[in-house]
Amino acid sequence: MISDTIAAIATGMTSAGIGIIRISGADAFAIADKVFTSYSGDKVCDFKTHTIHLGNIMKNGRPFDEVLLSVMRGPRSYTGEDVVEINAHGGMYLCNAILQIVLDAGAVMAEPGEFTKRAFLNGKMDLTQAEAVMDLISSKNEYAVKNSMDHLNGRLRKKIDELRQKILYETAYIESALDDPEHFDLTDYPEELDGKVNTMLDEIERMIQLSKSGRIRKDGIRTAIIGKPNAGKSSVLNMLSGRESAIVTDIPGTTRDSIEESVRLGELQLNLTDTAGIRDADDEVERIGVEKALKISNDADLILFVVDSSIPLDDNDIKIMEMINGKNIVVLFNKTDLEAVISVEDILEKLGNVPVVEFSKNDEESDVRLEAVLKELFIKKEAAVDDESIMTNTRQLQELKLAQQSLMNVLRSIENFMTEDFFSIDLTDAYKHLGFIIGEEIEDDLANMIFSRFCMGK
Repeated sequence: MISDTIAAIATGMTSAGIGIIRISGADAFAIADKVFTSYSGDKVCDFKTHTIHLGNIMKNGRPFDEVLLSVMRGPRSYTGEDVVEINAHGGMYLCNAILQIVLDAGAVMAEPGEFTKRAFLNGKMDLTQAEAVMDLISSKNEYAVKNSMDHLNGRLRKKIDELRQKILYETAYIESALDDPEHFDLTDYPEELDGKVNTMLDEIERMIQLSKSGRIRKDGIRTAIIGKPNAGKSSVLNMLSGRESAIVTDIPGTTRDSIEESVRLGELQLNLTDTAGIRDADDEVERIGVEKALKISNDADLILFVVDSSIPLDDNDIKIMEMINGKNIVVLFNKTDLEAVISVEDILEKLGNVPVVEFSKNDEESDVRLEAVLKELFIKKEAAVDDESIMTNTRQLQELKLAQQSLMNVLRSIENFMTEDFFSIDLTDAYKHLGFIIGEEIEDDLANMIFSRFCMGK
């Protein structure tokens, strides 16, 4: 299949100033010569690499669109193959019509992600870099862009390579010793290997722990807004989102299902979920809503605990505080425009030293104060790990955990005084799983699944 010359529209399918049709493969220049006539009169096959030429796309012997045509000769191209990109006037009809002209000239329609897949198969990038391309396209904030670029520049690949080289050295040493025991002494080796494997496990555990930070960078902070009925949770959601997302009334229990909004708060992205008020409910629908609220709060990265400062704490408040104690909490001391009957100290007495933000729907500075607290909680913490290889991909993380398990099996074998060939088996498994992360070891079905998730033309 890689012998085919493929083509696709590489820009969005909307009316725009420019649309790009990408062609890649051994016949890219020959196909371009069939459809493009340059104003210079030169053939595409004779163009120098990395040059741009003005001319016309021809249809039925007549100019169809005036375009700029870019030429990149392999291997100095995105895919590693000969690549032509036609920069046409934008518009769905025009781009589709030019694509059809290219297909009629001998190209084959590219599958989703096939250009990047060819870049991977041709050794232009490893699998972490290929997956970073799609992460970069779908980035929702600056942190996601930076992390994707780190992976695209090979930072994660370097870390995985270092671990694999350490494992490979130990595996080779064991195999050499088993083949030539006269020249390799394994008497004290298990103790030495134990120390080396523990060092590798420390590195892997740090990467796993940082993966949560990486997910937050990539997808935003999963934030649950919780509190008892009528504490003002829906007003908080509406204020942060800038629109009336939730119904606000004086009737307790108005919100019976979760309401989700994704909002920007300065540099941060909050994936907010307004939950049903937590209390002992007799109504079946409200009870289901409360159970859902409890589950959402357990899965959240951040809990915004909304407390109505104008009424005394009750059993529902106490129950909520017991449930969330020890989690990542910011208390919103709400309705501060009314006369307060409880104090911040009443809350801190139950929850310990957690951030508290005075909040009111009538105070435009409330969200500014909240942003400052969240920056302290997340951005400064993130800045401390800027130089780390942060894994954001679920598939990669799963393989890393399998490698971790294989190395732990090595430690168990050492502890149980097993022979050295048992060490070698589990070291090889760890090496293999780390190889799956970067694509050094990969099955066709997995590669097809990964690249099928890409957008068309990439």
